[in-house]
Amino acid sequence: MLFLFRWWERYRLGLILAILCLGGAWVFSRSQGVGLLEVFRFAHRPVQPDAVRQKELVDAQTKQLRQQLADLESRNQTLQELVDHKSVKSKQAIAVSILGRSGDNWWQQLTLSKGENHGIKVGSVVFAPGGLVGRVTAVSQNTSRVLLVTDPTSRIGVIVTRSRHMGIFQGQSSTEALITFFDKDPDVKVGDAVVTSSLSRLFPPGLPVGKIKTLKLEQNYNPQAIVELAVPISKLEWVSVYLNDQTSLLQKTVPASP
Repeated sequence: MLFLFRWWERYRLGLILAILCLGGAWVFSRSQGVGLLEVFRFAHRPVQPDAVRQKELVDAQTKQLRQQLADLESRNQTLQELVDHKSVKSKQAIAVSILGRSGDNWWQQLTLSKGENHGIKVGSVVFAPGGLVGRVTAVSQNTSRVLLVTDPTSRIGVIVTRSRHMGIFQGQSSTEALITFFDKDPDVKVGDAVVTSSLSRLFPPGLPVGKIKTLKLEQNYNPQAIVELAVPISKLEWVSVYLNDQTSLLQKTVPASP
């Protein structure tokens, strides 16, 4: 007994450690390391409570979904306005999404996602809720390029709906445009509506263009006015395009004078 007692006193620590190591190895092999991973995860658990962290994640995701929903509702409303237009319903025009737009030519042109295969031709008139946008100047099988009315090279015959005075509309690479009147003393007021005139060879008459914002009637030979465009061209995502020669069949739709 004295021999066993001395042996135990001498080797008990090593024996206990050996048993613990063998036991740990057995548990690790049986659990495939899950237990060790749980211990590791517990040791590295963030100080912040899980409930608070989860709430922040849920709030962030909810905010993201609400923003996406608002964006979809806005797009759907714009598309619905185009689809509901009488020319689209009667198949005289089609709704087309804007495929591309260059920052260098933001106010000059844009590219549409449909082309010859969908009935679009060079010269087709492009419009959006509010009025005139531009006309197609180049077309491929599945895309088309539009020259915007805001391009300084765009010159359009227009008329003031209240007084029937005519002038030439010219883009200014912004949300405003310039009208130069033919008459030396035109009857025009701030707020007057402006539409395309019957003398225009590129656009059908009666398409809304904008309304008079500022007068420059002091010009002796060429009285002018600044027009605020009817269509928010810088924000467009969808437009409508009149097909083929349907523009000549459009009825004159002159807005009521303010």
